Amino acid sequence: MRPAGTERIVGRTWSADFHAHLRNTRQIAETFGSLTPTRMFARGGDGPEVTYIPAASKDAADVASDQIDLLLDEGWRPEDICLLTTGARHEEQVNLQELLGQDGYWDTFWDRDSVFYGHVLGCKGLERKVVVLCVNDKRPGERSKERIYVGLSRATDKLVVVGDPDVIREMGGDEVAKRLGIAPGARP
Repeated sequence: MRPAGTERIVGRTWSADFHAHLRNTRQIAETFGSLTPTRMFARGGDGPEVTYIPAASKDAADVASDQIDLLLDEGWRPEDICLLTTGARHEEQVNLQELLGQDGYWDTFWDRDSVFYGHVLGCKGLERKVVVLCVNDKRPGERSKERIYVGLSRATDKLVVVGDPDVIREMGGDEVAKRLGIAPGARP
């Protein structure tokens, strides 16, 4: 019998910790850890603290867009940055899809000179060094927990979250709100 946590592949036994999380920095992984179906151990490196910026849902896209300029001023390259929305698509995403069509829009994901704008449900499995997560839902709805989980987990190095504290708490729960530094009863 093999020890727990090992697999036998092509005549060899190897060990792997399938509960270890390596993609994100420890700070990012700990922010969304309470949303995972099994206990996760953050084994990524250290990075900057996750930044939370309160904003009313109607203002979240504008506030999130302002963060892009600040990140570029900090020295991040456009190709490293992604702005993801949880609710309505960002106007830049809408414009690119109308101008370039779906295929052309997705080509912009690989563009070295541009920040990528997307919706969390279209970005499962994708990642960027820096993600600005725009929680622009007016209220939690269908797939809220999934949306916030995907959005929080796409950044590998730096995560900025913008949105209404009540909506974020309802979507992600008290632990996510606590990790973001959202005090109970906080207002944008």
